[in-house]
Amino acid sequence: MWLRRVNLMPMSAQQTDYVTVFITAPVDQAEAIARPLVDEQLVACVNLVPEIRSIYRWKGEVCVDGESLLVAKTRASLVEPLRARLVELHPYDVPELIAMPIIDGHAPYLDWIGESTREPK
Repeated sequence: MWLRRVNLMPMSAQQTDYVTVFITAPVDQAEAIARPLVDEQLVACVNLVPEIRSIYRWKGEVCVDGESLLVAKTRASLVEPLRARLVELHPYDVPELIAMPIIDGHAPYLDWIGESTREPK
């Protein structure tokens, strides 16, 4: 087996002010959660992956459920207001919100994220 070292950060990569946010939600409520986040300009867009299967431990038991995966793009500075709004909209006691930095991307797309989201307060 040949192992090759992979440089995970391209030479042209520059740190951006944007993040990708992962959220899981019940399939029948995913759009109702995503739409206000876009309408309120907390995120530029949300991709809905309609059916994933989640296996997790909750209150001491292993559970298996169908969920939707919401993949949102936004400014790093909006993660806290996004978190607060998600807690209001989401039916789970502990909704998933994981933000990962976008280290590089197509400049016009990144500009669009900035233009499509509100300035943080």
